[in-house]
Amino acid sequence: MSEDPVVPSKTPAVLKLEPGDYWWCSCGRSAEQPFCDGSHKGTGFSPEKVEITETRNIALCNCKHSLQGALCDGSHSSL
Repeated sequence: MSEDPVVPSKTPAVLKLEPGDYWWCSCGRSAEQPFCDGSHKGTGFSPEKVEITETRNIALCNCKHSLQGALCDGSHSSL
């Protein structure tokens, strides 16, 4: 398998999340984007834990190229 992540979307997933732990998909292969469904197995990718302490809106990276991991940093605009 390629060491480059799949780009499921060039726009972030803007979500209102409740407090809790979430697992962000870093490989781009999950059918549950932007969250991990285990599709990374057999690749060099691992999901990233996102801890939410209070209900808030968050922009999670869907291009899988953000330099801030799970958080969108606008990297999708240069793909």
